[in-house]
Amino acid sequence: MKNGSPGISADLALGDAGDPLSHPAALRAACRSGQFDETTSGACPGFAQANLIVLPRSLAGDFRVFCDRNPKPCPLLLTSESPVLTALAPGADLRTDVPRYRVARRGGPPVEVADVLEVWNADLTAFLLGCSFGFEAGLVEAGIRLRHQDEGRVVPMYLSRRECEPAGPFHGRLVVTMRPIPESRVEDAVRISGEQPLAHGAPVHIGDPATLGIHDLSRPDWGEDGGLLPGEVPVFWACGVTSQVACGNARPDLMISHAPGFMFVTDVPVAQQKRPLQAA
Repeated sequence: MKNGSPGISADLALGDAGDPLSHPAALRAACRSGQFDETTSGACPGFAQANLIVLPRSLAGDFRVFCDRNPKPCPLLLTSESPVLTALAPGADLRTDVPRYRVARRGGPPVEVADVLEVWNADLTAFLLGCSFGFEAGLVEAGIRLRHQDEGRVVPMYLSRRECEPAGPFHGRLVVTMRPIPESRVEDAVRISGEQPLAHGAPVHIGDPATLGIHDLSRPDWGEDGGLLPGEVPVFWACGVTSQVACGNARPDLMISHAPGFMFVTDVPVAQQKRPLQAA
């Protein structure tokens, strides 16, 4: 990626820089100080959010190919060999500016931590991938209720039975998020999210979860279930946690990621993500 980034002065017009839920710089500062450790769904509306994956540099090439082959769940925004960014959020530190992290070694269970200052080393490459939280503000603006936001829950995520295209040691099944959408607004949700291909774009499935191999919506693999109300339809979008599953299967010596639902918030206005980002 090029090291250019949208001017932060223009971004400030979208929110109050002193309110951590309104502007990305304030939210990242609150993460860094330990004052914010909540889900970022609904935070900093109007700004793009990102999944974080950090791997040993020897695996970076294969993982980039995995993202290229699976752009729906893994839309690649940026790669960086430095934890301090010069693009998307210049000056942000990937070691501290995420609400919650997960650290896993050799395919073992992840350990959740507040920062990764002690485990980051010079032999790592970071990847930022698009996130569906980016299009949620558009749904809300259109009057489509998102109950996980209203009810203070982490959006539910499920491991589907759809296989991703493998690349080197990276392989696994597609992870999806589910948002209950009123039946009368499903077409609008498809249209609005479809305008954001770098935030996973349009849904991958609408309706019967069994088609995806999901047999009990009340038991998500990640996040929290809120049930379906009368008149709601389950709508499923590709999810960046797919990348964590693929990386876990690759069993790297070290993998750092965000905790599902606790994203890195960029300085990029969501509207800008409708245009393809420039490659390095």
